[in-house]
Amino acid sequence: MQRVPVISPLHQSANTHPQAVAISWRSKGLNTALSYLSLSQRVICLGEQLLAAGLTRGDRLACIDNNSVELIMLYWACIDQGILFCPLSPRFPQTQLTELVERYALSHVWAGELHQDLLSQDLLTHTKLVLAIDMSLSSDSLAKSIDAKLPVNIILTSGSIGQPKAALHSLNNHIENAEGSRCFIPLQSSDSWLLTLPMFHIGGLAIINRCVLAGASVVLQDRESKISEQLARDKITHLSLVSTQLIRLLKQDPSSLKLVKALLLGGGAISSTLLAQLKTLNVPSFTSYGMTEMGSQITTGYANEDGSSGHLLPGRELKIQDNKIYVRGKTLFLGYLTPHPPEHSVTDPQTHALTKNEKQITLPVGPDGWFFTKDRGYWNDDGNLCILGRCDNMFISGGENIQPEEIEAILKQHPEIEEAIIFPLAHDEFGNLPAAIIKGYIPQQSELDTLVCSQAARFKRPRQYYLWPEVEQTSLKISRKQIIEAVLGKELGS
Repeated sequence: MQRVPVISPLHQSANTHPQAVAISWRSKGLNTALSYLSLSQRVICLGEQLLAAGLTRGDRLACIDNNSVELIMLYWACIDQGILFCPLSPRFPQTQLTELVERYALSHVWAGELHQDLLSQDLLTHTKLVLAIDMSLSSDSLAKSIDAKLPVNIILTSGSIGQPKAALHSLNNHIENAEGSRCFIPLQSSDSWLLTLPMFHIGGLAIINRCVLAGASVVLQDRESKISEQLARDKITHLSLVSTQLIRLLKQDPSSLKLVKALLLGGGAISSTLLAQLKTLNVPSFTSYGMTEMGSQITTGYANEDGSSGHLLPGRELKIQDNKIYVRGKTLFLGYLTPHPPEHSVTDPQTHALTKNEKQITLPVGPDGWFFTKDRGYWNDDGNLCILGRCDNMFISGGENIQPEEIEAILKQHPEIEEAIIFPLAHDEFGNLPAAIIKGYIPQQSELDTLVCSQAARFKRPRQYYLWPEVEQTSLKISRKQIIEAVLGKELGS
């Protein structure tokens, strides 16, 4: 099939909404903004500078920064030039950054002003530093046509179990995901979405794409203010939060949410206690089920206390066999980048095919194109998806299956518990017994036994409770493996 060239959605919005605010942020106590026209002109100039700095079509650019105007500009400039944009968390230690750069052959690296110290000598032996670029410059050149079916970015999966994988998406994947989202959660050019999720997470990148397609404004989070204060000051209409962010916001000022048109919740299960609080505030809230490999949202629905994740959005397909969830559709990613690719590869200038990337992509799907999510779930009577948990989290205790997420959801109903992780503790008689790690206050075990046994079989109750360890998180999602290892390590060392 012939590939049809187009200009990116950013430049399309610069044509249709030239004076609409594309990005706004707080700098030195003052509000600053860029219109779509200004952003488009700067991105065109930045793309020219990347080529002048030695990057070519198919190269892989590691970008180390928190959310910033510069990071957003680099994303769109990379799309224009056929360069793979790979945002990396500045919370990664130098050794991990170096390992990722080497593992996925990231050819060039750029770091934000506050993160230059992460550019170790070891890292720079594997990649070329991008320095000579000025993001304040503009160009009057016309936007370049692009092929929206080719790879445009590398997003690392959460890596909660083992090494993170490098997922590749096309621009078409992002467009289909954003359009499907807007079918259920309206977004227009007068709206503004607060960028509370990092761009190195698929949820953050999805916000960028949604806003550009609608001509809406991306508002960078002001780290000097509470989210509750920024919601009112910047008249935020749309907001995405994970559970920990929602807990923090509700403690700050629940009334700050009253002007929000849409609150999208993700990053894992949201406790029924939190959902009940939102209901009393009459905040238009949505729960969703999504994943990196599907470009973000798969299902979305109105938040309710049954914990369901809504119905299937357009452009996606989902089937359930033996409680196992499989997905496919227009938003399905291109595949995983194979580690340790060849040093020398070829770019075909005739077709603009990224040969050096396309030959190193693995897409693990069945004969009919179904991708196994490794999640378990079912459709409820209302046609909403209910997630049971991860297949690889389930364990057996005394011959009985235990799905940790079921017990975690029950424990999080307790007002003193912010987060919970259930894991198997080795036992001579039963093989394993469930144990719990609790973030917040741990009530009396008899009280928690009563809570769990009121909604689940008695054998599923945790026999041991541990306090949440002091572990630095480098991802939005909680690393179960990291938390459990920290607890068990401390226990063995005591």
